[in-house]
Amino acid sequence: SSTPALTPPAPSAAPSALAPASPAMAPLQRLLPLAVRGAARGTAFAAGALPPRAAVGLGLRRFSDLKFAKTHEWIRADGDTAVLGISDFAQGQLGEVVYCDLPEEGATFKGAETVCTLESVKAVGEVYAPGDCEVVAVNDKLGDEPSMVNSSPLGDGWLVKLKFSKDPAGLMDQAAYDEHVEAQAKEE
Repeated sequence: SSTPALTPPAPSAAPSALAPASPAMAPLQRLLPLAVRGAARGTAFAAGALPPRAAVGLGLRRFSDLKFAKTHEWIRADGDTAVLGISDFAQGQLGEVVYCDLPEEGATFKGAETVCTLESVKAVGEVYAPGDCEVVAVNDKLGDEPSMVNSSPLGDGWLVKLKFSKDPAGLMDQAAYDEHVEAQAKEE
């Protein structure tokens, strides 16, 4: 049995930024950008960013249904409850989270009250209730891995599940929240 020979691709009009070390490396060089794009998508998906298009067809949601508070919390409806977490911007400002002081299930809060605190190497951040609510579930994984708040703030790093007594007011969609963050950055 003979091994098929690797043939380099036909030269293109534009010179390659990375010239292959040998003609045998040329086919691999062509595949590198595809591998890098695939790895980046896989990493972003694992980190809780938007799922790849193929995953959306399987029933996974995009994060377009997130609503944000001016204090950088997000909520996502989940049946008759809502999941609460902090935004990517907030986790970046807070720094590496080393401890999450989460409430007990059944605890109730008025809008704007502190639901929990997140301790980081830089500071302690408070997470506020976007409206009157009761805690129905707590992300127990954060006890062992508080850094999930950083690595997956919009996914596995969620904090609590809440049941609101009425719809919270004053929440923003992603576009409005992005403008809010940009305006805050200009003020600093």
